[in-house]
Amino acid sequence: MRKIGPELDVNTLSDYLATVMPGTGQATLEKIPGGLSNPTYFLGFGSERYVLRKQPPGPLLPSAHAIDREFRVINALADTSVPVPAAPHYCEDASVIGTPFYVMERLEGRVLHDNGLPDLAPHERGAVFDAMNETLAALHGVDVDAVGLGDFGRKGGFFARQVARWSKQYETAKTREVDEIPRLADWLRAHLPEDDETTLVHGDYRLGNLIFHPSRPQVIGVLDWELSTLGHPLADLGYNLMPWTMRESEYHGLAGRDLPALGIPDMRAYAALYFCNRGLGDAYDPFYTAFAFFRLAVIFEGIVSRAAQGNQVSGSADDIQHLSRVWARHGLSLAGE
Repeated sequence: MRKIGPELDVNTLSDYLATVMPGTGQATLEKIPGGLSNPTYFLGFGSERYVLRKQPPGPLLPSAHAIDREFRVINALADTSVPVPAAPHYCEDASVIGTPFYVMERLEGRVLHDNGLPDLAPHERGAVFDAMNETLAALHGVDVDAVGLGDFGRKGGFFARQVARWSKQYETAKTREVDEIPRLADWLRAHLPEDDETTLVHGDYRLGNLIFHPSRPQVIGVLDWELSTLGHPLADLGYNLMPWTMRESEYHGLAGRDLPALGIPDMRAYAALYFCNRGLGDAYDPFYTAFAFFRLAVIFEGIVSRAAQGNQVSGSADDIQHLSRVWARHGLSLAGE
């Protein structure tokens, strides 16, 4: 019996997939490094190549690691202008490999994790950022009712619910006090925007969650839909703008870099392009990025909590435990606090 990790039996997986994906045969698995949320593997059957994504083991916070929602939204977007991989199967039976999982197409392209794009020329960097921007605008233009996602979340009141939800998540999961998080939550509650637009939102829209064409500045796949829901589109834009506030040591942020020399637009220019791509007037407000940092701070506290319970997915929580405070402080800075 061959296992990958403590709970994943490849032979049991192979037998199961042969019944739902005929012709697959004996599976091979390779853990994809990185990531602190849902474990992800390269899955192979001879010359056929897929990706398997599953929940982490152990007790989970309510609504966290909702891979069933990922699977649903990927399939709903299959015939839209938003590029997504095909996802042929979802398994809710935890007895197969220890948790629910789904299988999706493995796209061949580039994943660009460093926002500074060190391996590209200046004109190529600008084109990559333009493509990321255009794809985000296309996502927010999807008719959710037409693709069967009209019930994928509640419409209206998004930020009030989100601040309440993530505040509760912090209180539920915390193993220590990070005073900046409730301070930022208080500011957000006092400055909720009046605009109440509702679209499909990705929830983790960033450069590293996109697959680009091997040689062209074209997005061929948007990945990691775990946090997707119906919500305010500027929540995605605010999150997408975080690298301009983050330092280079903070997951390859852009703050302090010579952006004109790099060929990368500044934050205001990137935001203005998004509104132009959607045919809207420029409505940039630092609230949206402050909210993004608040949510990210709570997510990182959840990672620290899982590590304390022995359910860490990968990496060392010791290396990131300071970052929840860093993210909250960035949010407070944007809020003028």
